[in-house]
Amino acid sequence: MRIVFMGSADVSAAILRSLTDEPEMDVVGVVTQPDRPSGRQRRLTPSICKREAELHNLPVLTPEKLNTPEVIEQLTTWAPEVIVVVAYGQFLGSRILSLPPLGCINVHLSLLPQLRGAAPVQRAIAEGLTETGVTIMQMDKGMDSGDILMQQREPIFFDDTAGSLHERLTMLGSALILRALPLLAFGAIIPQKQDASQATYAPKLSKEEGLLDWSETAEDLALRIRAFNPWPSCYTFIPSGRNGQSEPERLKVLLADAEPAPPDAPDYAPGTVADLDDRGPAIATGAGWLRLRQVQRAGGRAISGYAFLCGYPLTPGQHIQLEAVFT
Repeated sequence: MRIVFMGSADVSAAILRSLTDEPEMDVVGVVTQPDRPSGRQRRLTPSICKREAELHNLPVLTPEKLNTPEVIEQLTTWAPEVIVVVAYGQFLGSRILSLPPLGCINVHLSLLPQLRGAAPVQRAIAEGLTETGVTIMQMDKGMDSGDILMQQREPIFFDDTAGSLHERLTMLGSALILRALPLLAFGAIIPQKQDASQATYAPKLSKEEGLLDWSETAEDLALRIRAFNPWPSCYTFIPSGRNGQSEPERLKVLLADAEPAPPDAPDYAPGTVADLDDRGPAIATGAGWLRLRQVQRAGGRAISGYAFLCGYPLTPGQHIQLEAVFT
């Protein structure tokens, strides 16, 4: 089977690798995003998918705009039977969608029509879902709205972060696309229309969403911390105390547990240190306490909540500051 692959992210590279490792799959070309500035020195850096393609000596296109005559001409020259798209980052126009005989197939990390959009793994955790999965979809001009070809469910465990769940879904997606493509070629899959009335959406993440609002419930904050680990990560601000001044210092919160406040505990305002023990500090929220189990100070490494207390003593009743206090 002649395949053109389109993708840019980690999941894209992993699924591209699974296709190139399969003898019956012939990846004839790869389309990915252009090299982008990265790191402190802003050096042009290729996408992980481009690096994977180069390891296999595959021809690569990196267009700023996909639906141009030049790109379509190259795709036509490659003559794919199918185009596989995984986290590519650009919409496919009608000429590309209709180019391969078997169409354009997308691997999406949710159970469509749930969580259409850019961040389905993170939003699934943040919303407190207990199950998600992978969908193989026949692409159309909409956003993740095409017919479903194959799905498989995957539980979300109580301690999953976006990183751990994404890793499992990537492995599942790799296996599922290898099952779906031969069945599609033999006409052995009956596409199923999505029920648009059941659609939910998973918008792209922003760093600003990581700022913890202590007036929210401990349960919601704990879910968001798991969902935003490893990126963009959740954070709060504490006074650094440098030079005797109360300057803001960003503190990343990487792991945290929600717990109920004891019945006899003082009625602390949200954002107040409520308790200290060997698990780390507990911060009062709009409902319950949030126990900070793993944190990271600016320029430092990830450490346990208890190790943080050894170097940054807190006292019950002390307030954890928000950025707005210092602006």
